[in-house]
Amino acid sequence: MNLPTTFEDLIAEANSLELYKKLVLQLNKDFLYANIDLDFDDDILPSSLKLILHETVYKLVQEKFTDYLNLLYIIDVPEHQIKALDGTDTLEMSEKVAFLILKREWQKVWFRHKYS
Repeated sequence: MNLPTTFEDLIAEANSLELYKKLVLQLNKDFLYANIDLDFDDDILPSSLKLILHETVYKLVQEKFTDYLNLLYIIDVPEHQIKALDGTDTLEMSEKVAFLILKREWQKVWFRHKYS
């Protein structure tokens, strides 16, 4: 599996395989497990998804760092990818973390689709 390198590529691939709604459902499921009050509508626009996810990650980093770490653990974002990010600009870093979250969630959805 070649992971998408941009948000647009990820969304295009999810739409082409008709798995976008499953990606949103997977996000909702993992946010619920992490006890974070965020529930995306099934038919949310990709641009809104990206914006709200980025905003949520930013707030978690700033205000609830333990919840942020718990979310990364539950979603299973690779630790080395998080450590590789430059943390000097929190806004930019949270955007990259939001994409890492989406990529990991996409992996889960794709593998479940491919091998079920």
